[in-house]
Amino acid sequence: MHIININTWNRKQHYEHFKALKDPYFAVTIPFDVTKAYHMAKTNNISFFGKYLHDCMKAINAIDEFKLRIVDTEVIQYDTINASATLMRANKTFGFTYIEFDNNLNQFLKNINVEKSRIENSNDLYPLRNDQACIHCSALPWLNFTGHKEPVSGVLESVPKLAFSKIEHQQDERITLNVSVNVNHALIDGYHVGLFSEKFQHYLNK
Repeated sequence: MHIININTWNRKQHYEHFKALKDPYFAVTIPFDVTKAYHMAKTNNISFFGKYLHDCMKAINAIDEFKLRIVDTEVIQYDTINASATLMRANKTFGFTYIEFDNNLNQFLKNINVEKSRIENSNDLYPLRNDQACIHCSALPWLNFTGHKEPVSGVLESVPKLAFSKIEHQQDERITLNVSVNVNHALIDGYHVGLFSEKFQHYLNK
């Protein structure tokens, strides 16, 4: 990771403006075509959640702005962003995970399974590792939403927050998934969310 020099940063004024707001986050909900990703997961008998989360994390890690975090009084750019996802237990409670990102899908799926096992065999809410080199994300496979709001802690946050909806089977045989993206405007603009959308769809199609 490295520290951004705020004084020479071309986002200095944007950063200072939005950082001063009570709630600097903005959110959009984007529909994605997951047809190929869904069929790939089913054909290979792997987790569809794991497949699309991996594609999401590849997109996140391809965009520098999504790797920026506010730490104390500094802006840090991390080298790698991981996934802090909520996973449900058999008793319908959940725990927060910390899934190490790996470009290799099979290794990433193994990392998910390690966290699944830890969550199911403990009552812990928080993961063993808990830092800002991640995104916060959750799947809501019980409902198809077109809007979504994340809880706000009341303190300055900068970790992007994503939520994944229930899949929808369209009449033209496409399968779609709505994704809510909540980001701190001091670090990320609509342009960068657009880049994320393009890259995520690109990886879903592969």
